Amino acid sequence: MGKYRTRLPQTDGQLFLTDGGLETTLIFDDGIELPDFAAFDLFREGKGTRALHEYYRRYASIARDNAVGLILESATWRASSDWALRLGYTARGLADANRASIQMLERVRDEFESERAPMVISGCIGPRGDGYSVSTKMTVSEASRYHAIQANTFQATEADLITGITMTHVEEAIGVVRAAQAVCMPVVISFTTEIDGRLPSGQALRDAIEQVDSVTDSAPVYYMVNCAHPTHFEDALDPGSAWTGRIRGIRANASTKSHAALDEATELDSGDPLALGEQYRVLLERHNQLNVVGGCCGTDYRHVEAIYRACTAEADLLRCANLR
Repeated sequence: MGKYRTRLPQTDGQLFLTDGGLETTLIFDDGIELPDFAAFDLFREGKGTRALHEYYRRYASIARDNAVGLILESATWRASSDWALRLGYTARGLADANRASIQMLERVRDEFESERAPMVISGCIGPRGDGYSVSTKMTVSEASRYHAIQANTFQATEADLITGITMTHVEEAIGVVRAAQAVCMPVVISFTTEIDGRLPSGQALRDAIEQVDSVTDSAPVYYMVNCAHPTHFEDALDPGSAWTGRIRGIRANASTKSHAALDEATELDSGDPLALGEQYRVLLERHNQLNVVGGCCGTDYRHVEAIYRACTAEADLLRCANLR
């Protein structure tokens, strides 16, 4: 049973950080090969496990030193059946890798968590297909059955919640919600958008969130947007609206490039950490329900530190305004 499974502290409104772009950091900064972007495959051997451990320890150190909450997202974005089969995993081997990812985060939490820096463990579920396109579109029932395998594994660990990351179409997102509900796990859904603020399926972000809420009785604890630059989706958000108010987290890309351009890139576009932090500050100014912030592709600890500083400055301004 997860430590925070019955009460997620990030829902109380205080600032929580996430990590950055796990896979891009490992590939471009650490020089580690990741077939199919499958970070979970590093649990096969000691060197890879140590690299993952050090990656998470860096972000946990930032959270501890700044007395801020942290969402520890497991390295399991690709740890589902289709991707595992491509890498030669048995069903048992896949389950072991998912469990190992959560167990690593437990160790990190044990080392770094404090009363002022709570650390929540999230079991990450990624899309069945490509995270940049709707290459594998499923019905809700198909998605629920497919993602139930990971959800069942997470339920028996110390994971506090399940997060569906980089959801490209609404049916798969609903399937992830159904899989989490079946094992009584809190669930968060994070959609990705193209440069026009729409999902890769073409659906408007508003319509996707409202559809998921409608058919699941608002089951997701909250929503996030990830794997897109703030300039791609900021105009799609509607300050003060009920559907935008359901978005609590942002994990943006460092680059302003489209998904198609990033897919073709041979070098990492890490953008400008300070500029990205300022864009987050503006988002928090416009949408004060946002309190879970971190990075996605191309970001690393520098971006997350810059985001933290910018968002903390904005939070201080809001507090002062409320006291007047």
